[in-house]
Amino acid sequence: MPESTLGVGIIGVSPDRGWATTAHIPALRALSNYEIRALSTRDGRARRRAGAVHTVVGLQGRQAPAIEAAQEPLDDGYVGEVLSTTMVGLSVPGDVVVQPNAYMLDKTNGANALTIAVGHSLDTLNYVLGEFADLSAVSDLRRPLITIGETGEQIEKTAADQIALIGTLTSGVIASVHIREAVAGGIGFLWEINGTDGTLRIAADAPFPGIFPLTLAGARGRDDPAELAIPLALTEKWPDLTSMSGTPAYNVGRAYAAFAAGTDNGTHTVPDFADAVRRHEVIEAIERSAASGERVHA
Repeated sequence: MPESTLGVGIIGVSPDRGWATTAHIPALRALSNYEIRALSTRDGRARRRAGAVHTVVGLQGRQAPAIEAAQEPLDDGYVGEVLSTTMVGLSVPGDVVVQPNAYMLDKTNGANALTIAVGHSLDTLNYVLGEFADLSAVSDLRRPLITIGETGEQIEKTAADQIALIGTLTSGVIASVHIREAVAGGIGFLWEINGTDGTLRIAADAPFPGIFPLTLAGARGRDDPAELAIPLALTEKWPDLTSMSGTPAYNVGRAYAAFAAGTDNGTHTVPDFADAVRRHEVIEAIERSAASGERVHA
């Protein structure tokens, strides 16, 4: 059966920077069954028509080979019964940001540590281990003045730079998460899954599993974790994208490739609009708990 060619239009494109230019466009150009047919900038007028179409959303961390590879040992009982999981990450270190990222300092803009670093990291956790039943969260702004690197100007930050939560998944697993910004340093991303018989450990340089390369390690019993090889069947699943490994476009491309494959064979393996809604429900639960000091249903 021949592959379908899927036309794509991208709304909001900068010619020299931004997520579309860095990740989406290179990924789409690498895939023969996609064709970029329209681009829109902030100077143009765009209309979006809602309809009964398949959707894919930018939770591409699920397509990372290490995340896919972690599923098999979990399914095979490598860690035994999963009892708990812990995730810690460092989003933006220090007190300096580049000018193009200054908009993330303002909570009202909606792009910050909670919605980006926490949101994407939690999506991988929930994808692998299941959804939250309830949670308790705290958040705070511990470093309210940030310097713009290009100008030296100090800008007031209103978005929280410390976000921590503990909760219970629907499976009974206890989960704890702490994502922080503006600290001098620390581990970029470490996620442990702890069970009755063993441990899985996923690590990266920052809590953006869809962007930064992930390593997978495991241990049985009380042994020290050792790196686990990620099968070639996963890393070379989409040969057109292999050369992009380690770049921001890699997992974005894998999500597009899986979406196109599903269009042809009738499967659906990528996150869709309903998944995005669920992630925002959890983000809102974190905000409610942090504001009230109470445990909330997620």
